[in-house]
Amino acid sequence: MTTSVTTGIVPRWEWRGFGASDDAVARLRATPPQGVHESAESYFVSRDGENAVKVRDGLLDVKRLEEVDDRGLQRWRPILKSPSPVGAADLLVVLDALGVAAPPLDRDAFRIDELIARTVDGELVRAVAVHKRRTRYAIAGCAAEVTEVTVGGSALVTVAVESEDPARVMAALDELGLDPGLNTSYPRALAAVAGLAGSRGAVIDVGTNSVKLHVGERRGDERRTLADRAVVTRLGEGLQASGALTSEAVARTVDAVCDLARQARRAGAPAIVAVGTAGLRMASDRDVFVAAVRDRCGVEVEVISGDEESRLGYLAAMSAAGPRSGSVVVVETGGGSSQFTVGEGERIRDRFSIDLGAVRLTERHGLGGPVSPDALAAASAEAAAELGRVAGLPRPDALVGMGGAFTNLAAVRHGLTEYDPSVVEGTVLDRPEIDRQIALYRSMTAEERSGIPGLQKGRAEVILAGAVIVRAILDALDAESVTVTDRGLRHALLYERLGADRGWGATP
Repeated sequence: MTTSVTTGIVPRWEWRGFGASDDAVARLRATPPQGVHESAESYFVSRDGENAVKVRDGLLDVKRLEEVDDRGLQRWRPILKSPSPVGAADLLVVLDALGVAAPPLDRDAFRIDELIARTVDGELVRAVAVHKRRTRYAIAGCAAEVTEVTVGGSALVTVAVESEDPARVMAALDELGLDPGLNTSYPRALAAVAGLAGSRGAVIDVGTNSVKLHVGERRGDERRTLADRAVVTRLGEGLQASGALTSEAVARTVDAVCDLARQARRAGAPAIVAVGTAGLRMASDRDVFVAAVRDRCGVEVEVISGDEESRLGYLAAMSAAGPRSGSVVVVETGGGSSQFTVGEGERIRDRFSIDLGAVRLTERHGLGGPVSPDALAAASAEAAAELGRVAGLPRPDALVGMGGAFTNLAAVRHGLTEYDPSVVEGTVLDRPEIDRQIALYRSMTAEERSGIPGLQKGRAEVILAGAVIVRAILDALDAESVTVTDRGLRHALLYERLGADRGWGATP
């Protein structure tokens, strides 16, 4: 038995597009080819693994996806080339690459056909036979190829570009007119062909205080949440006073958006929808932020209206709550505004946005640290005054709250050392609990608050303002409590824009 582990090999940055544009194919075929190669290959494809495992020319070949950059390029490193029979240690490498737990091994070596029989599980891993005819080219200092792929009786054409230098790959894609964000690896494409990977999509919600990501997958009747994450960036810091975004807030928020976009692309989401809410609506220089995100990671941020934000929030909340009778008010509090939607069942009767948010209230009344009774009373009075339109609504049969203020209050109520959406979902916050937390926060510095179990990192400065707003909403609606949902507009957007349907993991 001979094993070859690929040490000392420099990883390469790659881009691959299935069903690539005819123009890109024509441009490559207009240049002199550097070689043509045909091969019959077998790929192991996995529902959860993102690495490449294949058999070609009698060799078991494994490549690991090491990194996805801001623009969606993928860096791959060869980690194994092994002839038959395959050693037990190499088998463990294969299973790890596929994201599959290793079964008990009863010998030290396995023929490749035995390996396939032992590894393939129709629910998790499948073997896919692929025939390739690859024509190689050179463009912009990169290796490129046009490959005619036959799999499962279907034929398609894929274009690939690779280099050790990602800047050269970007230059080649630009010359070929290809979008770097539409990068699909063989494992992901073949998993879809084999029915192991369904349609995937991602939504990024750029809020005044935090940036949130949701990635979901639909495969038949199964719905899975692949990622759901929030990063506090305080984009709206200083916005109330100047009307413009600070360079520091822009920089850290662009970093967060591109980091989340990279996570979405690594999870195999071929499309990313990004929206901005109150902070970007208010910012006079929002176009600078939108352009910075586009230039850095190729994501287009759409700034949506307050009414649209309210509608999407209602859709997400009602999906979480299930069928309800009677009137419902759904409120989403953010850093710069609060959205209200009034409805009955799935029917929306009214929706509106109020410029009342935790960042804004914090900055106006100095709520980021210990505050006097008078300052707290002034903040509460301002919140009540801003909620005049809400106070005119009939008392609802149900009040549902979403957004960082609600979910953090719920997490603190449960004392969660690690955030658990299944615990937060459906939590009821009543007046005594909200008053307890207001009294807790008003006497503490931001550093002291950050040690409270359940309080998300970065929320310490704005949590008191959030609690004050929630308490004022209960007063305005004459409600004794509010039911918290972990869902938000990002879940509704995934449903509407990317073709998901109700009941998809944590999405509507």
